[in-house]
Amino acid sequence: MAIPEPKPGLVIRYDYLWSHEASAGRDEGKDRPACLVAASDSSVRPRFVVILPITHSPPDEGTVGIEIPARVRQALGLDDAPSWVIVSEYNVDEWPNGGLAPLPGRPGLFSYGFIPPRLFTQVKEKFLELSEQRRSSGVRR
Repeated sequence: MAIPEPKPGLVIRYDYLWSHEASAGRDEGKDRPACLVAASDSSVRPRFVVILPITHSPPDEGTVGIEIPARVRQALGLDDAPSWVIVSEYNVDEWPNGGLAPLPGRPGLFSYGFIPPRLFTQVKEKFLELSEQRRSSGVRR
């Protein structure tokens, strides 16, 4: 199956690299669901995307996340455990990139689908707010 078109709200499988891992010298992360929050113009090459991690770990004191409702997790095919889209850090990467991974047990399939527009609006607005306040950290891959 082909790599999907990078559109905001798309949930992909990606080897997300946390900022603390990058600071420690790592250059690879753990494959996990992740949400595309922005993509550069399709006519520009290379094309870049901004990717937010999805995690089971609740946000701590220095992290901001938006919980994914159970019905959305179910619709995407994520597991039943509570999950958050972390909006206080991000990766910037080329599209397509070597960090994309097929979904577990589904060779050739690289996306879970899209988060609903209302949830995506919350994610995007909080991400942009934190970015404007310089309260987010990014890793350029």
